[in-house]
Amino acid sequence: MIKKLLVLLLFYTSYTHAETIKTDVLVIGDSPSAVTAAIQSARSKLKTILIMPGAWLANGMPTGNTYVITSNHNIPTGMWGEFEEKVKGFYKNTTGYEAPANVTLKFEASTGADILRKIADTVKDLTIKLNTPFTIIKKNGTGWDVTITENGNTNIINAKVVIDGTEKGDAVIRAGAALPPLVSHTNNVELYRTSIATSDLLPDGFIPMRDVIIKEADNLLVTEKILPKNGNIQYLPLQMALGQGVGTVAAYIAFFKTTNKSLKVRIAQQELLDFKGYLMPFADIKRDDRYIRAVQQIGATGLLKGARKDSELLFMPSALVITEEIKPVLTEIYSRAFLWFNKEKPVEKFTEGNLLSLISEMTLSDPQTLQITVKNDWKGRYGFASDFDLNRPVTRLEFAVLVNRYLNPFARTVDLQGNIVN
Repeated sequence: MIKKLLVLLLFYTSYTHAETIKTDVLVIGDSPSAVTAAIQSARSKLKTILIMPGAWLANGMPTGNTYVITSNHNIPTGMWGEFEEKVKGFYKNTTGYEAPANVTLKFEASTGADILRKIADTVKDLTIKLNTPFTIIKKNGTGWDVTITENGNTNIINAKVVIDGTEKGDAVIRAGAALPPLVSHTNNVELYRTSIATSDLLPDGFIPMRDVIIKEADNLLVTEKILPKNGNIQYLPLQMALGQGVGTVAAYIAFFKTTNKSLKVRIAQQELLDFKGYLMPFADIKRDDRYIRAVQQIGATGLLKGARKDSELLFMPSALVITEEIKPVLTEIYSRAFLWFNKEKPVEKFTEGNLLSLISEMTLSDPQTLQITVKNDWKGRYGFASDFDLNRPVTRLEFAVLVNRYLNPFARTVDLQGNIVN
């Protein structure tokens, strides 16, 4: 009898001392994608906790290795670009770490891990718990309760959203859900509109938002498990990009107190763009280009698609706009565009005059006033190199900048399949 009472007392004492910690987003895992997901979620001003079962990036970036990255050579997207700059700064005066023309980045694993930790330590709303494995994950309303072991104590983290950044999908498995398939080529030609991460290693160049959502478990997202990396360090840029993209999705869900079934693709993508993430892997538009956002947004609508050269996707800003390329998407987005094309019948190469006429028609603005405004802004505000000439074929960059400015097609709602919702 006394023994039973002692057991009950011990159980009661342990239970009453279990702390419940509330957070907006919980990230589980010791991978680079888990780290960047947590950083992005917190930078988006959502209370975020990152738990790792052991030491900092013990499995995700093990010490003793020297990494030579050749992927994403001209795609310094978001947090990967930030990491790349800091690594180059660290090795600036170190012999042997200069990156040759065909190498994106060279660094020691311990240095890379330290740099990521320093970045994470500067983020206000991020709490990091090392040596903190989780044992149980179960649904609690639209969110999750995750049981952790911390300093010998058992605590519970109540989170609105959980991101599984483990290599094997541990959280997904323990939640009783099916593991997602690996990222692969898709026959859905519109999915690029929902991109949240880019890489030259991917068959399509991007990862669509739907691929990171666990369908059977609301508000459970995944990073590592969808990547076919098999220990290949060349996936590091993509890991960081994917984590950042998933972090924006989680932040959207937590901020609006909703579920992944009510995701607004464009709002989450806007947040990613705010933090210099790429939606399209255009390798010929520099990270600091004044019009990179316009190009990214127009590219994500499908109005101007890139062209493949070797392993890179090029936007070709100086190339001319071909009418047949833009007509299908314009008529899909704007019902009145069909009438405009029938009336104006633009020739093969779309001209500046065609563009201003289209903008005037879609915005119901006075053609002459619009023409005067654009002419005055052509070189001053926009910095275009060519002269303003209504008869001249318009370049892809000029088209992207003006259409983004006046029509803003990126603002049109798209669903998780990339379909435009009118």
